[in-house]
Amino acid sequence: MVIQTENLNFYFGKQPVVKSLSLQVPEGSIFGFLGPNGAGKTTTIKLLLNLLQTQEGNIRIFGLDLKGNRLKILSQIGSLIEQPAIYTHLTGKENLINRARLLQVPVGRADDMLALVHLKDASHKKAGNYSLGMKQRLGIGLAMLGDPKLLILDEPTNGLDPNGIIEIRELLMKLVKEQNKTVFVSSHLLAEIERMATHVGIINHGAMMFQGSIQDLESISQPVVQVETDNTVDAANFLKRSGHEVTNVTETFLTIPYLSKDVTAAINASLHNNGHKVYSIGKMQKDLEELFLNITKQA
Repeated sequence: MVIQTENLNFYFGKQPVVKSLSLQVPEGSIFGFLGPNGAGKTTTIKLLLNLLQTQEGNIRIFGLDLKGNRLKILSQIGSLIEQPAIYTHLTGKENLINRARLLQVPVGRADDMLALVHLKDASHKKAGNYSLGMKQRLGIGLAMLGDPKLLILDEPTNGLDPNGIIEIRELLMKLVKEQNKTVFVSSHLLAEIERMATHVGIINHGAMMFQGSIQDLESISQPVVQVETDNTVDAANFLKRSGHEVTNVTETFLTIPYLSKDVTAAINASLHNNGHKVYSIGKMQKDLEELFLNITKQA
């Protein structure tokens, strides 16, 4: 395990923010740290980076105790917390060169990082004129300058447009696959994490609600087919008589477990052929709130 915590607790005053948290992050994984805003994700990350002092519990990174091996551990971690720390009056390349000198690594690494995060064409442009996605990619480039074993990113896709989100996702997957990095990434976006993570931890109110592989998560977060129809009760009864499981019925739509595209098409045709007006039908992923409810029920 690259990251291991045992019974990690943290309080702001008397208010518990992290509660008995035990993280297990395997080497070579993309570990998605999920939870709604205010769940304790950023506080946990600051504890892992020693930006906050551990109050209760233990943190081991690379098999070493963080308290006794702080400098050795942190020298092998690259991080991006909330927003990249960049000098807006400097160019992208100048930001990287400046950081390289601070880290005492060869300044030639700046060009390597620009190529890695696809900013070569904008290397001489002022960072203050970068788009949000470009700034995030520059932030990852800065985090990667020291060739760390572990990359810790706090909400790296926050505020990005769809293209920016795709760029960051592909970059992180490339780092793990081609450079054998371990990536610990926090997010409140379940769908985004599912597209790139190999392992997932879900936190809420400071407590770990789920931890495991993405396959384990998929067994809990099975998608559903949502059908909008003219008479949901009649349509639901028809589907039940036809052997389908109906999981929810409201005035405007009903849901059934998603099995495949072909089954969804057959359900649509069957409803239509039996006089039910189908206004819309589609695959829906459970959101975090629904996942929390499911996990709590199983606990």
